[in-house]
Amino acid sequence: MAYLDHAATTPMLPEAIEAMTAHLSVVGNASSLHAAGRQARRTVEEARETLAEALGARPSEVVLTSGGTEADNLAVKGLFWSRRDADPARTRVLCSPVEHHAVLDAVHWLGEHEGATVEYLPVDGHGRVHPEALREAIARNPADVALATVMWANNEIGTVQPVRELADVAAEFQIPLHSDAVQAFGQLPVDFDASGLASMAVSGHKIGGPYGIGALLLGREYAPVPVLHGGGQERQVRSGTLDVPAAASFAVAARLAAQDQERFAREIGALRDELVTAVLAAVPDAILGGDPAPAGPDGIPGRLPANAHFIFPGCEGDSLLLLLDAQGIACSTGSACTAGVAQPSHVLLATGTDPELARGTLRFSLGHTTTHEDVKAVAKAIGPAVERARAAGLS
Repeated sequence: MAYLDHAATTPMLPEAIEAMTAHLSVVGNASSLHAAGRQARRTVEEARETLAEALGARPSEVVLTSGGTEADNLAVKGLFWSRRDADPARTRVLCSPVEHHAVLDAVHWLGEHEGATVEYLPVDGHGRVHPEALREAIARNPADVALATVMWANNEIGTVQPVRELADVAAEFQIPLHSDAVQAFGQLPVDFDASGLASMAVSGHKIGGPYGIGALLLGREYAPVPVLHGGGQERQVRSGTLDVPAAASFAVAARLAAQDQERFAREIGALRDELVTAVLAAVPDAILGGDPAPAGPDGIPGRLPANAHFIFPGCEGDSLLLLLDAQGIACSTGSACTAGVAQPSHVLLATGTDPELARGTLRFSLGHTTTHEDVKAVAKAIGPAVERARAAGLS
């Protein structure tokens, strides 16, 4: 199989599997005081230190979660509640319209159930939020803004956001800025301290670690209201028995992702460029999604090195996906979290894409197991698949 859906999940690294396996047979709750518990706690804290180093953070800023979705929900809901509780006038939430549903749905829920006024920031045709747009939104009434949230890099079209510049604008008005960095970590240089963010979400299974674990990087000055209540194991903002084997495995994957980021971006980026060239040669009227310039504006990477997103006019994305799947090529039409949803991508609609065109998309996402043979398989299969999908649409 040519697996080109690494943005949904990527295979675990052998080193991460080894680390997890080594701890699965070791008993001990990291909150217990006896020797077994202390040993489990030591494993978790060593993992936390490794994660902090890989992400440019202090260990005390790493809050372990069950994944990116929980991290996003804790940041968005928790920061909203804490800011509103301190000042009831702070009910406005500024959000990019191209967010992953972990953020988008959390923000929508706050509007439906918690009295939040949700304001979606404008994006350009590549799905990018410009700092002046954030400044304008905040400046209308800085006193009523609870928080802003803009993802680091888009999971569908791969566009990278100017996070540092956005964080600088938010800081001018003392507004916390959260960022979903689930897709960015491992592909881009990600440094929490240098970013200026208030909080940032990452996930284990996107970087070669296990499912079911992630982290919220949380500035020490912030104390979001918990979403989960219980033992308060993680800085009193997140409760739940710590998954020691997963934490150890996640830390190994994070260390390797950070160490290997430059090589990954260079080599996988070259394979991505090869794939883009091949697809456009086979289907000349295909439209490359996201920012077409990998270098991007002002030295900021324009798109993720592992992302290649296309619109195929006259096709249904699901039909194309199944045609390629029948030939052993795994890709997606967009986010795995919305697979099978019969509606155009909210990301593409936000960029101004025609709804009919937005239905005919495929996302090829590359990873550490991607080879030239995978790219060649796509190059061979995509033209006939598009022809069949278009013919089916006409019949």
